[in-house]
Amino acid sequence: MAKIKTKFVCTECGNESAKWLGKCPGCQAWNTMVEEKETVVKTKGIGLSGIHTKEKPQSIIHIESGQEPRIETRMVELNRVLGGGVVPGSLILVGGDPGIGKSTLLLQTSHALAVKGLKVLYISGEESVRQTKLRADRLGALTETLYVLCETNMEHINDAIESIDPDFLVIDSIQTVYEPRVESAPGSVSQVRECTAHFMRTAKIKGIATVLVGHVTKEGAIAGPRLLEHMVDCVLYFEGERHHTYRLLRAVKNRFGSTNEIGIFEMNEDGLREVSNPSELFLSERPLGVSGSTVVASMEGTRPVLVELQALVATTNFPSPRRMSTGIDHHRMALIIAVLEKRNGMFLQTQDAYLNVAGGVKLDEPAVDLAAAVSLASSFRDAPTKPYDVIFGEVGLTGEVRAVSRAEQRVKEAEKLGFKRVIMPEKSLKGWKAPDGIEIIGVNTVAEALKAALG
Repeated sequence: MAKIKTKFVCTECGNESAKWLGKCPGCQAWNTMVEEKETVVKTKGIGLSGIHTKEKPQSIIHIESGQEPRIETRMVELNRVLGGGVVPGSLILVGGDPGIGKSTLLLQTSHALAVKGLKVLYISGEESVRQTKLRADRLGALTETLYVLCETNMEHINDAIESIDPDFLVIDSIQTVYEPRVESAPGSVSQVRECTAHFMRTAKIKGIATVLVGHVTKEGAIAGPRLLEHMVDCVLYFEGERHHTYRLLRAVKNRFGSTNEIGIFEMNEDGLREVSNPSELFLSERPLGVSGSTVVASMEGTRPVLVELQALVATTNFPSPRRMSTGIDHHRMALIIAVLEKRNGMFLQTQDAYLNVAGGVKLDEPAVDLAAAVSLASSFRDAPTKPYDVIFGEVGLTGEVRAVSRAEQRVKEAEKLGFKRVIMPEKSLKGWKAPDGIEIIGVNTVAEALKAALG
């Protein structure tokens, strides 16, 4: 007979306790412990998923190694983020805000793989098969080997996988799937953990590339226990502003490729369209000859991207000036303002300062510091920057400009898009030769950069 026990589980980290606690001892979060009833079923040698294999330990010397085979999806941006394509037997987790386009992306990917002759099973727990068919009609994703199922019961999903034996499996979403033998609500920590473990075993044993769609919290992280991200092979975040047409697919974990790689898509009536030249897209509406506007060369994974950085410095009407930034860390902006005040004699204590990355892109590398400093100084002095300059470099607390990585790739991207000058750290000029059609200005301090850009 099944034994029922009650426990309290943290919704943030999955920490378990026999009694309710106001503060989770694992992640120190308050009011996150929820009660769950779990039915423990005793089985002989077979896990809850019904899949059981027994292997012997092997010497690492005798294990065959080789390049993981990959399945290209006909979507270059997605292949870039995944590290060259989908690896058979891999488990991929995709998260993003509601309505951002996760289902559209996966349906287009499923269609692209089905066209290549692979069998694809798309299981939706949130939409009926008719709703999925309507989206497929709009996207033109109609292929004979693309199978659609509306199901949330794990036992029925197992039967569908056994009957079709797909090469590619999509679960939309993992929070809607439930295991009948676990007595807790769908989406609970126990259900999400057990169902994910089941799909992981299925993917590894049968070699099925599996994609799980995960809901996100209001902070933007994937909902459920943190264990969910540790179990999968790849974690992708689908990002973007609702008021902009383009979306960013960012890899934050990838066992088969590099992390922090991004793919850029544009959303239109026919679905997602790949953006092959993101720099040209981000700079398409850039005003020329305006103070506070600069172009920075940022690295997103292995790809250089040119983005417009805008600053506005205005006299404040409050006792404490406002400091607001969009797309750049707020603390990094405060550091740059302090350097401009202390090392360059700019009196910004009576000025509101606003910093924005045009297009809603998020830049989190230190190479954007110098461009941010030039933008703030340009707006404060009301001195326009030169329209064909690209600026990048890290700023230290003493006002020095530090070297950054992959300077040659950044300069080549600027030269390709027609820019005439690059202001960059002098220490980054070693070991490579600049292209002939662009002027390189190496600087050692923020003061030198301001003189070159605004002088």
